[in-house]
Amino acid sequence: MVEQISTFFTIDMIYLWLNIGIIPFWFVLIFFPNSKVCGVFVSSIFPIFLISTIYLYLVYYYFISEYNYLNNFNLYLSLDSLKELFSERAFLIIFWTHFLAINLFCGSWIVNDSRKLSMNKILVFFPLIITYFTGPLGIFIYWLIRIFYAKRITLYD
Repeated sequence: MVEQISTFFTIDMIYLWLNIGIIPFWFVLIFFPNSKVCGVFVSSIFPIFLISTIYLYLVYYYFISEYNYLNNFNLYLSLDSLKELFSERAFLIIFWTHFLAINLFCGSWIVNDSRKLSMNKILVFFPLIITYFTGPLGIFIYWLIRIFYAKRITLYD
């Protein structure tokens, strides 16, 4: 069965479906953050479960293809090692899946946190869009808005 799946879901097809499939989740997060659909499908475990399933499939696919996972630890050695890793398709698609999952998780956290503080969804709109493209910068912008909105600075919540 896995062989049948792997003939249909090539790495390029998975990349395409990941990029198209993540858009509805972000659309709901950005435009309908207070809706029931957002709470049930986007801010729940559902998208992370879906992306994790794809991630596990990719790890398994490259494991049976005899990909050297130990080589991934070279990314900590130097910038040139990281550059070499990004030239490998296996590392690139696994990293991209990781990136999409983490950014979506951060977007969900922003929406859930803004709900707790009863923030206006317009205030959250721009940090969410920036989080979609560059996760850490969007979270930082949200945190700055949150400080002024909540009128307090906390290092943890």
